[in-house]
Amino acid sequence: MSTMLQEITQFISQHPILSIAWIALFIMLITSIFKSFFSNIKEITRAEAIRLINKENAAVVDIRAPEDYRRGHILGAINLAAKEIKNNNFQQSKQHKMRSIIVVCATGTTAISLAKNLNKAGFESVLVLKEGISGWSGENLPLVRGK
Repeated sequence: MSTMLQEITQFISQHPILSIAWIALFIMLITSIFKSFFSNIKEITRAEAIRLINKENAAVVDIRAPEDYRRGHILGAINLAAKEIKNNNFQQSKQHKMRSIIVVCATGTTAISLAKNLNKAGFESVLVLKEGISGWSGENLPLVRGK
């Protein structure tokens, strides 16, 4: 045990920048895990999304650009620009406040911050589709083309 401690100490003294980088990465990882654990926004799989849409009448909010939305979107999805959500200008979605809302973007990354905005605006059950439309189409799930 003391040999391992001596080796760690020696490594840190010989490689301070690398050691600081490892510690910073570790702290960022722990922070990310805690944020996602205590967040009101949950990422869901495609199977969970399908179940929520079919069984619980969940609303799907697609935040991609209108031209991307027209190229292919989930049946019944509402196209809402990210700018509208940031400015709390989403009147057409307010009727869905009591339903589960599944926020969809291209890859599942930008949807998280906008889902938080919806949650702050009073939407109780806001979820994010993991991997977004790219994951959905990657499994050959149906997409509606056009408006």
